[in-house]
Amino acid sequence: MDTPLAIRARGITKSFGEVVALDGVDLDVAVGQIHGLVGPNGAGKTTLLGLLLGLAVADSGSLEILRTPVGRVLAVPDGVAGFVDGPGLYPSLTARQNLAALAALRDLDAGAARIGEALHEVGLTDVADDRVRGFSLGMRQRLGLAAALLTEPRLLVLDEPSNGLDPAGKRHVHGVLHRLATGGTTVMLSSHRMDDVEALCSEVTILANGRVVFSGPLAKLAAENRELDYRLVTSDPQAARRLATETAGIRVVDDGRAAQDTGMLAVQALLPALDELVAGLARGGIALRELAPVVSPLEAAFLALTEQQESSR
Repeated sequence: MDTPLAIRARGITKSFGEVVALDGVDLDVAVGQIHGLVGPNGAGKTTLLGLLLGLAVADSGSLEILRTPVGRVLAVPDGVAGFVDGPGLYPSLTARQNLAALAALRDLDAGAARIGEALHEVGLTDVADDRVRGFSLGMRQRLGLAAALLTEPRLLVLDEPSNGLDPAGKRHVHGVLHRLATGGTTVMLSSHRMDDVEALCSEVTILANGRVVFSGPLAKLAAENRELDYRLVTSDPQAARRLATETAGIRVVDDGRAAQDTGMLAVQALLPALDELVAGLARGGIALRELAPVVSPLEAAFLALTEQQESSR
């Protein structure tokens, strides 16, 4: 049985004068999925999010949102909410008054209790009656999320939702998005923070020059298909270095001084070779205290795919 889709795009193009923002974009996003959208500046991310929110229309191609075809008008089906380039807020009103004004504008059945619940969900209860003009960027982002939650969306579209958030605020927002997805809400988010995308998203789409250069599960971007640099910290760095040089498929990429000074060993390898090295450390009684990629698999794939696209222009 096919997985129901919240977003289905085929051959989407969009130009602004002579600038081609989207060039034949295909996209499938399943219901209840948190899907990441990444790409360099000017890749077309904001344009694509704008189409999903009904802020623009495609020049050609087909777009279905929540199983409803979207035509050549500035509109989207009920159940879509979110923001692009930051949420639109009234700075002279309080957080609570902003949500009340939104509810009135959109004819939402959202009384004081529902507004309070939305503010609590994003962690703004303590500042609910403060004027928004004094809010930090992170607080504004959270209020924008609360405004979207008032509509009880089935598709939530967010542009850089972690912008300006401190670690506690980011953890709070991540929790909200995970709960929404668990409840069946689809989340489409754009971010320059690869750690956020990896923490939140099950699938990702990478755009470059308006084209999709990858779309699929994060697991497909794992390091099986490309060598990555890894750092290892062991109980015996010199023995670990000798073992690494003897393991097929492992290339030591430091000059040995790092191992002497910090106990860290830097190697480059595919995952199967790295697995063999780790197994060899265990057989040799060498404790592995830390193993991590120097650059995350998503970031490495992002750089490789976008640079490849750039070089082919």
